[in-house]
Amino acid sequence: MKIISVVGARPEFIQATPVSRALRKHHREILVHTGQHYDYKMSQTFFDELGIPAPDHNLEVGSGSHAGQTAEILVRFEEIVLQEQPDVVIVRGDTNSTLAGALVASKLHIPTVHIEAGERSFDRRMPEEINRLVADQLSSVYFCVSQTAVRQLANEGITKNVYWVGDVMLDANLANRPLARKKSTILSDLRLAPASYSLVTVHRAANTDDPARLTNIVRALSRVGETVIFPVHPRTRGALEKLDAQFGDNVRLIEPVGYYDMMVLEENARLIATDSGGVQREAYFMQKPCLTLRDETEWTETVTAGWNKLVGVDVDMIVHEWNSFMPPSVQPPIFGDGAAGEKIAEILGQIQLSVHEERVAA
Repeated sequence: MKIISVVGARPEFIQATPVSRALRKHHREILVHTGQHYDYKMSQTFFDELGIPAPDHNLEVGSGSHAGQTAEILVRFEEIVLQEQPDVVIVRGDTNSTLAGALVASKLHIPTVHIEAGERSFDRRMPEEINRLVADQLSSVYFCVSQTAVRQLANEGITKNVYWVGDVMLDANLANRPLARKKSTILSDLRLAPASYSLVTVHRAANTDDPARLTNIVRALSRVGETVIFPVHPRTRGALEKLDAQFGDNVRLIEPVGYYDMMVLEENARLIATDSGGVQREAYFMQKPCLTLRDETEWTETVTAGWNKLVGVDVDMIVHEWNSFMPPSVQPPIFGDGAAGEKIAEILGQIQLSVHEERVAA
């Protein structure tokens, strides 16, 4: 089977590793990097560290508005699909690369596989939510991270070719954690002791493009009374500079870090605060308390399990929960057993690839 796999952003690079490794045992995989994330520290470093196969095609779309970026991917990806003539296209997650990949495959009548299907924040102001909804409507095969996602697809009338396989990011996390401990020097470089700091990431447009929300986050981080390590996403750095943000002495802004360094920072943090869906899950994998700097999350399972709390950008609430939030002693295995990549490859080898045509005909 000839498969095109689409990647474009940090979480997709991480997800690609276990899936590509499993697929390439039995299938031919063509890896297409859209270039949505193109900065070395947000892109190439993950290929280098994780051993992701070099992309067969790099669309090099770069940054831009949601419409502009998606349009560029559509045009350039269509050319690749027409050239390669794949049997199936794999998209993952909720990025503009996900949306564009699913649209192109659907228009060309090629079955689309959505890894991480069925996740919902129920906030259509989020571009990621729109990307998820559209990708799921266009897909033919659905691989779900959790049973909650399976139920959500069923609520939307999607029940055929839906599989709970677990989270491929957990696969990658378990496989790479020993290597990260061995290779990363981030703790010594930053002179950090385990559990002596908290870790923060902020990158979503809802926070970076809203000066009031970003100002509240700055104020809250400056008040928590604990060392805060803050790897700053390029978009966030630009927003902070426009805001002329002044952090307290406890907040240490650092450059974006690679996968191994991030994993070690997460594993040794006392607490993690983030607006990233991927980091919420990584916090769960690492059994770390997580505060989500959003008003909603697509990863509702982590909240239900008691390991993640939505705090929005209310300064007093963030500070209070920072110092008081305590997860339960038990953590259910909601994200599977770390073998999602193998399950995906096995299922793709067994199912009929005419499913898209069958849905259209129906």
